[in-house]
Amino acid sequence: MGKKLKNSGLIGLGVVAGVALSLQFSAMAQKPSVPALPLAELRQLADVFGLIKSDYVEPVEDKKLLTEAISGMVASLDPHSAYLDKKAYAELREGSQGKFVGLGIEIGPSEDGYIKIVAPIEDSPAWRAGIKPGDLISRLDNTPLKGMPLDDSVKLMRGEPHSKVALTVLRKGEQEPLVFNITREEIIQKSVKGKLIEPGYAWLRISQFQEPTVDDMAAKIAELYKQDPNIKGLVLDLRNDPGGVLQGAIGVAAAFLPKNEAIVSTNGQLAEQKTVYYGRPEYYQFHADTDALAQLPEALKQVPMVVLVNTGSASASEIVAGALQDYKRAEIMGTQTFGKGSVQTIRQLTADTAVKLTTARYYTPKGRSIQAKGITPDLLVDEYADGDGVNALRTREADLAKHLSNDREQEGAQTKRDELEEQLRVIALEKQRKPLEYGSSDDFQLAQALNRLKGKPVQFAKPETTVVQASLNK
Repeated sequence: MGKKLKNSGLIGLGVVAGVALSLQFSAMAQKPSVPALPLAELRQLADVFGLIKSDYVEPVEDKKLLTEAISGMVASLDPHSAYLDKKAYAELREGSQGKFVGLGIEIGPSEDGYIKIVAPIEDSPAWRAGIKPGDLISRLDNTPLKGMPLDDSVKLMRGEPHSKVALTVLRKGEQEPLVFNITREEIIQKSVKGKLIEPGYAWLRISQFQEPTVDDMAAKIAELYKQDPNIKGLVLDLRNDPGGVLQGAIGVAAAFLPKNEAIVSTNGQLAEQKTVYYGRPEYYQFHADTDALAQLPEALKQVPMVVLVNTGSASASEIVAGALQDYKRAEIMGTQTFGKGSVQTIRQLTADTAVKLTTARYYTPKGRSIQAKGITPDLLVDEYADGDGVNALRTREADLAKHLSNDREQEGAQTKRDELEEQLRVIALEKQRKPLEYGSSDDFQLAQALNRLKGKPVQFAKPETTVVQASLNK
């Protein structure tokens, strides 16, 4: 597909419950031709189907058995491939448009059998209620979630606007479960925020890549330059950005790079997955008659930049950070990113069901694979002055069972951190901090980014061994 992208593409991390769906689409594709089928194995499958129908303790519907067989087959491949039933498919399409009804939490693969919260979406019902990254959901109303498949728990968290739900949460450091009563809302997630931190220095935050993101970003940049035509430095904040539409990532990167530069490439079995995507309108715009980037100030291509990332920065945000890093257009600051470098293509099965299938890996302009490794910042800076806080508790792609391997680099760069992870968890939990409000006066990493832009000293992350040892010696 060296031409225009077809429809919308999402790239991101995990599943979002009432949440923004953050998966990766590269394109809405047609069903491919079917290769020769293994008849012996299919006969065995038919035999098992017949045994269940005849011998199981109670009747089971044909549709349930076959749907679960499809779901299990696809889910066995890797953490991001999945069967999408009617509801899941509809929610996925809604999520790419930046609106959905739910709680406003991004969830990831289970931990100890419970559903793990990656992060609450800013300004959502869950965020206002006090849900934190790393919380484990044990019950939804009276339904225990332990051992429940992720997709099933997502369905329970979805609901009608204004309906209420009680979440029972296990939180490290708390002796008793916490109960949060949350009202579902239609969440219109504005993916772009921005402001002048002080004269000459702007902060631009992208919380997720949606269909409107490039347009919204262009409008916000124009607004900032109207307030101050002489911006001397820009901080692009991609922390906790789990991904989103591929066009959004291409457009955001293209805004800051010279015209027509390669932004990302993909490689898979299909010819259409062996593709290079460039910073041209046909690769990032959704409407042929508009180019949101055409009227941006020319100064934007040269303004000094720092990009903030953390372990919650995944997929589309890693594409942007990787491209800006490869071209040395910006310095990347923060902590190692999530490491989701695979492409999931949506293949429609019926009018309202589909399969989300991993079809390719993607690479930075210099050919680096992000998969199970992530982007290593140029400047390692912790979330707080005294450590990395809850960011140290996050799961990474390399931690997920059956994750796709990195085909170009070893994944061993994280080994040392993994060996110290339990000690880091203890340190982080001792701090008992409130969720950080990005862009606020308490935002330590943002303060360090501004220092870098001004040529002032930056407080870099301490070596983890030093931090851990200091804690153990208390």
